[in-house]
Amino acid sequence: PEETVTSSFASFIHAARPEHLSQTVRHRSKRMILDSIGVGLVGSTTRVFDIALRYCRLYSSVAVSSVYGKPGVKLSPTLAAFTNGVATHSMDFDDTWHPATHPSGAVLPALLAASQMLPPNTKPNGLDFLLAFNVGLEVQGRLMHFSTEAHDIPKRFHPPSVVGTLGSAAAAAKLLSLSSAQCSHALGIAASLAGAPMANAATQAKPLHVGNATRLGLEAALLAARGMEANPLILDDIPGCSGFSAFYSVYQPKPLSTPSQHHEFLLEKQDIAFKRFPAHLGMHWVVDAALSVRNLFINYAGSFSPSLIRTIMLKIPVSKYINRPFPSSEHQARHSFQFNACAALLDGEVGLGSFSESSIHRQELRELLDKVVVEHPEDNVANFDKMYGEVALLLHSGDVLTGKCDTFYGHWRKPLSKESLLKKFRSNASHVLPEEKVEAIIALVENLENLADCSQL
Repeated sequence: PEETVTSSFASFIHAARPEHLSQTVRHRSKRMILDSIGVGLVGSTTRVFDIALRYCRLYSSVAVSSVYGKPGVKLSPTLAAFTNGVATHSMDFDDTWHPATHPSGAVLPALLAASQMLPPNTKPNGLDFLLAFNVGLEVQGRLMHFSTEAHDIPKRFHPPSVVGTLGSAAAAAKLLSLSSAQCSHALGIAASLAGAPMANAATQAKPLHVGNATRLGLEAALLAARGMEANPLILDDIPGCSGFSAFYSVYQPKPLSTPSQHHEFLLEKQDIAFKRFPAHLGMHWVVDAALSVRNLFINYAGSFSPSLIRTIMLKIPVSKYINRPFPSSEHQARHSFQFNACAALLDGEVGLGSFSESSIHRQELRELLDKVVVEHPEDNVANFDKMYGEVALLLHSGDVLTGKCDTFYGHWRKPLSKESLLKKFRSNASHVLPEEKVEAIIALVENLENLADCSQL
């Protein structure tokens, strides 16, 4: 039969082998796995995680899969994947790729849950786990590259709820050793379970997007393994009958070649962005710009004195859901250019505590927010590869101080060092685990290729 885009993806998932992973891809993906686990662990301390966990515990089922930050608590594999996915995105602290999506959180919880589900004599090893993880990343990245719309900050669908669901299905299909035909059906089933609107950004519902992506992708693979079928052309562009193209106004799919010894995964050429603080990725530009101008201000005035400031000018891209002048909740604050710039100016840092209720409603912070004016320069596009953040302080004296950031520390053009990544992981994981377990996870991930049973992770 003639090869289709969908069949090429299925063949890729089925045929991918560990030797197709370069050292660069292994290194980068292990950094992603470690960071995602840490983010999930600290995310297990949040209110939205508690809501999700209480919901999942309503169900009586085969409880074999672990839950982040809750020793002794186990759920069914799909509900564990859901709960851990919610934890991973509960603070908007998880990694971000380009085109824009959160790739790890949509895949890793499904693989962790599935690895505990399998019988003892069929447990995949660490290299199998690493391969499945990268297959899930690759499918997400390839699907994102099929649409020019996907390259910009999203307006309609939250990307991990779309490509993440299919990435989870692909990763789970690989870990479960599905046939090529079953891989195709898993992608088709996942497409019917995908999608969430951007209107729920900056609410407690947004973490559900990642929770659902990882859970429903796993469910799609499990259904396909049991014989359920779906449209074998789901990824193809069929005029008059939308498949995956329903999610994008511009969609031009191309077949994915069967991996060879020299296959280059997208992660080889496009590194990931890791966040230094728990907020929407766009905030990292304005925070670094604000910290830069704050240092100039202290050198100018001797200390940070808000009374000397007449206007705070932000030059940011147009993106409605992260342009929030006066956020009233932690989730709104994580999605507010204005809040993050002012918090950085006032405190000299942005961290976990910046988004507490007491911090958000401080009088001195609200006074700074009153001084903010926003501009949208034409050259500042809503694209994580091209945007910049600029913060200018217009003083009562008439002087103007300006800080600008076009590449923050943690962006794929300026990756976190190993020391910075480990510092972030230790800080996050230590909220719920003792030091010896934190260090044990670091050792397991660093030596993942040599792990005989990936469920140990």
